[in-house]
Amino acid sequence: MKISGVDIRPGNIIEYEGGIWRAVKIQHTQPGKGGAYMQVEMKNLIDGRKNNVRFRSAETVERVRLNTKDFQFLFKDGEALTFMDKDNYEQITLDAGILGDAAAFLQDGMDVVLELYDERPISVELPSTIEATIVEADAVVKGQTASSSYKPAILDNGVRIMVPPHIGAGTRIVVDVYEQTYVRRAD
Repeated sequence: MKISGVDIRPGNIIEYEGGIWRAVKIQHTQPGKGGAYMQVEMKNLIDGRKNNVRFRSAETVERVRLNTKDFQFLFKDGEALTFMDKDNYEQITLDAGILGDAAAFLQDGMDVVLELYDERPISVELPSTIEATIVEADAVVKGQTASSSYKPAILDNGVRIMVPPHIGAGTRIVVDVYEQTYVRRAD
Protein backbone atom coordinates (compact mmCIF):
# COMPACT_ATOMS: atom_id res chain seq x y z
CA MET A 1 0.00 0.00 0.00
CA LYS A 2 1.52 3.33 -1.06
CA ILE A 3 1.32 6.27 1.35
CA SER A 4 2.47 9.87 1.08
CA GLY A 5 5.78 10.74 2.74
CA VAL A 6 4.03 13.13 5.15
CA ASP A 7 1.59 10.43 6.30
CA ILE A 8 4.31 8.33 7.95
CA ARG A 9 3.69 7.79 11.68
CA PRO A 10 5.92 6.31 14.42
CA GLY A 11 5.69 2.52 14.34
CA ASN A 12 4.88 2.37 10.60
CA ILE A 13 6.95 -0.15 8.69
CA ILE A 14 7.99 1.01 5.23
CA GLU A 15 10.06 -0.26 2.34
CA TYR A 16 12.84 2.21 1.52
CA GLU A 17 15.89 1.71 -0.71
CA GLY A 18 15.37 -2.04 -0.82
CA GLY A 19 15.20 -2.46 2.99
CA ILE A 20 12.47 -2.81 5.60
CA TRP A 21 12.44 0.12 8.04
CA ARG A 22 10.40 1.04 11.14
CA ALA A 23 9.68 4.75 11.69
CA VAL A 24 10.95 5.57 15.19
CA LYS A 25 10.48 9.36 15.39
CA ILE A 26 8.90 11.88 13.07
CA GLN A 27 8.97 15.66 12.84
CA HIS A 28 6.71 17.57 10.49
CA THR A 29 8.28 20.83 9.26
CA GLN A 30 6.73 23.66 7.25
CA PRO A 31 9.47 26.11 6.35
CA GLY A 32 8.46 29.63 5.33
CA LYS A 33 9.95 29.03 1.91
CA GLY A 34 9.42 25.79 0.00
CA GLY A 35 7.16 22.83 0.63
CA ALA A 36 6.45 21.01 3.86
CA TYR A 37 8.35 17.83 4.62
CA MET A 38 8.48 15.04 7.19
CA GLN A 39 11.83 14.32 8.89
CA VAL A 40 11.73 10.60 9.75
CA GLU A 41 14.18 8.71 11.97
CA MET A 42 14.08 5.07 10.86
CA LYS A 43 15.60 1.79 12.02
CA ASN A 44 16.34 -1.04 9.61
CA LEU A 45 14.59 -4.19 10.86
CA ILE A 46 17.01 -6.54 9.12
CA ASP A 47 20.44 -5.23 10.14
CA GLY A 48 19.65 -2.60 12.85
CA ARG A 49 21.06 0.45 11.02
CA LYS A 50 19.50 3.85 11.72
CA ASN A 51 18.81 6.53 9.14
CA ASN A 52 17.31 10.05 9.01
CA VAL A 53 15.35 10.78 5.83
CA ARG A 54 13.34 13.77 4.59
CA PHE A 55 10.12 12.92 2.78
CA ARG A 56 8.22 15.59 0.84
CA SER A 57 4.46 15.38 0.41
CA ALA A 58 4.83 14.53 -3.31
CA GLU A 59 6.92 11.42 -2.50
CA THR A 60 5.27 8.09 -1.84
CA VAL A 61 6.62 5.09 0.04
CA GLU A 62 5.42 1.51 0.24
CA ARG A 63 3.91 0.66 3.63
CA VAL A 64 4.63 -2.95 4.61
CA ARG A 65 2.27 -5.14 6.56
CA LEU A 66 4.06 -7.73 8.65
CA ASN A 67 2.55 -11.08 9.53
CA THR A 68 2.43 -11.83 13.24
CA LYS A 69 2.49 -15.23 14.84
CA ASP A 70 2.21 -16.39 18.46
CA PHE A 71 5.26 -18.17 19.86
CA GLN A 72 6.37 -19.36 23.29
CA PHE A 73 9.88 -18.76 24.63
CA LEU A 74 11.51 -22.06 25.60
CA PHE A 75 15.13 -21.41 26.63
CA LYS A 76 18.31 -19.41 26.12
CA ASP A 77 21.56 -21.08 25.11
CA GLY A 78 24.37 -18.52 25.08
CA GLU A 79 23.25 -15.83 22.61
CA ALA A 80 20.67 -18.14 20.98
CA LEU A 81 17.00 -17.89 21.96
CA THR A 82 14.69 -20.80 21.18
CA PHE A 83 10.98 -20.22 20.56
CA MET A 84 8.16 -22.66 19.78
CA ASP A 85 5.32 -21.98 17.34
CA LYS A 86 2.10 -22.37 19.37
CA ASP A 87 0.17 -23.70 16.37
CA ASN A 88 2.40 -26.47 14.98
CA TYR A 89 5.01 -26.84 17.79
CA GLU A 90 7.95 -26.19 15.44
CA GLN A 91 10.99 -24.62 17.11
CA ILE A 92 12.92 -21.61 15.84
CA THR A 93 16.23 -20.23 17.11
CA LEU A 94 17.03 -16.50 16.93
CA ASP A 95 19.95 -14.33 18.00
CA ALA A 96 19.41 -12.46 21.31
CA GLY A 97 20.38 -9.21 19.56
CA ILE A 98 16.97 -9.12 17.85
CA LEU A 99 15.44 -8.17 21.23
CA GLY A 100 18.06 -5.70 22.47
CA ASP A 101 17.79 -4.78 26.17
CA ALA A 102 14.39 -6.48 26.50
CA ALA A 103 16.06 -9.93 26.20
CA ALA A 104 16.83 -9.86 29.93
CA PHE A 105 13.10 -9.96 30.68
CA LEU A 106 12.41 -13.22 28.82
CA GLN A 107 11.06 -15.90 31.13
CA ASP A 108 10.66 -19.63 30.42
CA GLY A 109 7.22 -20.32 28.95
CA MET A 110 6.55 -16.63 28.16
CA ASP A 111 4.15 -15.97 25.28
CA VAL A 112 5.60 -13.60 22.66
CA VAL A 113 4.60 -12.36 19.21
CA LEU A 114 7.04 -12.69 16.30
CA GLU A 115 6.72 -10.30 13.36
CA LEU A 116 7.50 -12.05 10.09
CA TYR A 117 8.44 -10.58 6.69
CA ASP A 118 8.42 -13.12 3.87
CA GLU A 119 8.18 -15.87 6.53
CA ARG A 120 11.42 -14.59 8.09
CA PRO A 121 11.29 -13.34 11.73
CA ILE A 122 12.50 -9.74 12.04
CA SER A 123 11.30 -8.72 15.52
CA VAL A 124 9.98 -10.17 18.77
CA GLU A 125 7.35 -8.42 20.86
CA LEU A 126 7.24 -9.22 24.59
CA PRO A 127 4.36 -8.45 26.93
CA SER A 128 4.56 -4.77 27.98
CA THR A 129 4.87 -5.62 31.70
CA ILE A 130 6.18 -8.60 33.67
CA GLU A 131 6.42 -9.57 37.32
CA ALA A 132 9.90 -9.79 38.86
CA THR A 133 11.40 -10.20 42.32
CA ILE A 134 13.83 -7.72 43.83
CA VAL A 135 16.96 -9.52 45.05
CA GLU A 136 18.87 -6.48 46.28
CA ALA A 137 17.73 -2.97 47.23
CA ASP A 138 19.72 -0.10 48.74
CA ALA A 139 18.70 1.15 52.16
CA VAL A 140 16.60 4.30 52.41
CA VAL A 141 18.55 7.44 53.24
CA LYS A 142 16.93 9.13 56.24
CA GLY A 143 15.44 12.50 55.45
CA GLN A 144 14.52 11.78 51.85
CA THR A 145 10.96 12.64 50.93
CA ALA A 146 8.83 9.87 49.50
CA SER A 147 7.39 12.01 46.70
CA SER A 148 10.32 12.10 44.30
CA SER A 149 13.06 9.94 45.74
CA TYR A 150 13.67 6.54 44.24
CA LYS A 151 16.44 4.10 45.14
CA PRO A 152 18.31 1.59 42.98
CA ALA A 153 17.34 -2.08 43.12
CA ILE A 154 18.45 -5.23 41.28
CA LEU A 155 15.88 -7.67 39.91
CA ASP A 156 16.17 -11.47 39.80
CA ASN A 157 17.15 -11.22 36.10
CA GLY A 158 20.08 -8.90 36.90
CA VAL A 159 18.48 -5.70 35.57
CA ARG A 160 18.96 -2.57 37.69
CA ILE A 161 15.91 -0.28 38.07
CA MET A 162 14.78 2.54 40.37
CA VAL A 163 12.04 1.75 42.93
CA PRO A 164 10.20 3.73 45.65
CA PRO A 165 11.81 3.76 49.12
CA HIS A 166 9.22 1.42 50.72
CA ILE A 167 10.11 -1.46 48.35
CA GLY A 168 12.66 -3.88 49.81
CA ALA A 169 14.49 -7.09 48.83
CA GLY A 170 12.22 -10.08 48.25
CA THR A 171 9.29 -7.94 47.07
CA ARG A 172 7.50 -8.93 43.83
CA ILE A 173 6.90 -5.95 41.57
CA VAL A 174 5.50 -5.24 38.10
CA VAL A 175 8.10 -3.81 35.68
CA ASP A 176 7.63 -2.08 32.32
CA VAL A 177 9.74 -4.21 29.93
CA TYR A 178 10.61 -1.56 27.34
CA GLU A 179 11.07 1.45 29.67
CA GLN A 180 12.71 -0.71 32.38
CA THR A 181 10.82 1.14 35.11
CA TYR A 182 8.86 0.25 38.25
CA VAL A 183 5.08 0.19 37.67
CA ARG A 184 3.57 -1.10 40.93
CA ARG A 185 3.75 -3.80 43.56
CA ALA A 186 2.60 -7.23 42.33
CA ASP A 187 -0.68 -8.56 43.77
